[in-house]
Amino acid sequence: MFKNFHGYYLVEAYHEWKKQHRVKDKTVSRAIRLVIAIVLALVVWCLPVENWIDGMTIIQKRTMAIFLFAILMWLLEAVPAWTTSVMVVVLLLFTTSDSSLVFFEQADAANLGAQTSYKSLLHCFADPIIMLFIGGFVLAIAASKSGLDLVLARVMLKPFGKKPKFVLLGFILVTGLFSMFLSNTATAAMMLALLGPILKALPADGKGKIALALAIPIAANVGGMGTPIGTPPNAIALKYMNEIGINIGFGQWMAFMVPLTVVLLLIGWFMLLKLFPFKAKSIDLKIEGETKKDWRSIVVYVTFAVTVLLWVLDKATGVNSNVVAMLPVGVFAITGILTKRDLEEINWSVLWMVAGGFALGVGLQETGLAKTLIAAIPFGSWPAIIMVVGSGLICYAMANFISHTATASLLVPILAAVGSSAAVSQNLAPLGGVTTLLIGVAIGSSLGMVLPISTPPNAIAASTGMFEQKDMIKTGLIMGAFGLVLGYLMLILLGSSHLIG
Repeated sequence: MFKNFHGYYLVEAYHEWKKQHRVKDKTVSRAIRLVIAIVLALVVWCLPVENWIDGMTIIQKRTMAIFLFAILMWLLEAVPAWTTSVMVVVLLLFTTSDSSLVFFEQADAANLGAQTSYKSLLHCFADPIIMLFIGGFVLAIAASKSGLDLVLARVMLKPFGKKPKFVLLGFILVTGLFSMFLSNTATAAMMLALLGPILKALPADGKGKIALALAIPIAANVGGMGTPIGTPPNAIALKYMNEIGINIGFGQWMAFMVPLTVVLLLIGWFMLLKLFPFKAKSIDLKIEGETKKDWRSIVVYVTFAVTVLLWVLDKATGVNSNVVAMLPVGVFAITGILTKRDLEEINWSVLWMVAGGFALGVGLQETGLAKTLIAAIPFGSWPAIIMVVGSGLICYAMANFISHTATASLLVPILAAVGSSAAVSQNLAPLGGVTTLLIGVAIGSSLGMVLPISTPPNAIAASTGMFEQKDMIKTGLIMGAFGLVLGYLMLILLGSSHLIG
């Protein structure tokens, strides 16, 4: 992650914890999980086509085998999630694309079927949504180098005074706001670093420490829902909506998601106060750190403000949010604020995770596998409410145990293909259509925060040792329940009124 970020040592501690956890996890166990994934995928790959769905071609069967491989690898975590995404792209290129190995192209040519374009697969990494994330990462790096993050934290927390309950509210709202535009992991690390002296000063026998320590991951996870760049599942859902003609801009996303985010943050605040009341009567905030006032810092401040403003007003200005994301990259590069060393700090594993999900979607669409599955499974006859809410619950359950990005990468391509088909689209229309379906998955992903392994912010907070796992489970379940209920009520209300989509 970003070495310039205040609290970077917490991110390093998190990665060290993961490393130690992997070391303790016996190599034999990981090898068994890897073999299971490969063998089951090969079974699907090798079975005769006629044993499968009517009309399925060899290319579609290969795509299904790769899709199954991705599911099992992400669920079993035999290798890092981003590694699986890279392998998905490579396998699709070499076995299902129009530039695949000659051996695969000649096999049973009569029943080969439509191939994916190798250009489409390679474009997945250079997709405009990827550039949107790169712009967000560059803003985060520049904000940390210039001290803008500390300035904002100091200014934003000052109005909340010294009363514990309001200090808690301040940390929740500021963390939530930061995580809308910066990395959730880096935001959690920075805010927990600022909390360090406060946690040490609080009474040892009080529960206020637990409230403050849990406030950061809750706010970081929930805050990411507010913007398309707040968390990868948002961007994945947005991309597939744009591809099927549902054009939701950066500002429009914020218009309905920020209010939901604020309500959930306030619910989190109230919940933490009730579950973990403070014993201290006052808290003295002292945010220390260097803030720079040279011309480069001024450039960062102005560019940050202009970029966020252009994102929010993308519909009014006519400039796409993906294009806006290139503004800070260009400005910081030409002024020397962004160096080649800084480029090494971009979270490339997240970008590969997103690209792998996009590649699976390309494979499903261009091989015709999505249409074949839709024709074989009577989605159109299912009650709309079961499809909408059921997909959200499945996503939420998965996101508590595997990467949020992996969860969205698996579910969104399928749901986008299903929801955009004529029969299913008509069935979903009263509840807001495919928009409700896909945004619901993004919401369900962000709300998966029951365990320390659910998200990096959770793991970083758990490393402080200020609370027990049962505390995180309790608060995670409560936030998940409120988030899913309020999120779907909002989506169905707005969707049925044709206010989104």
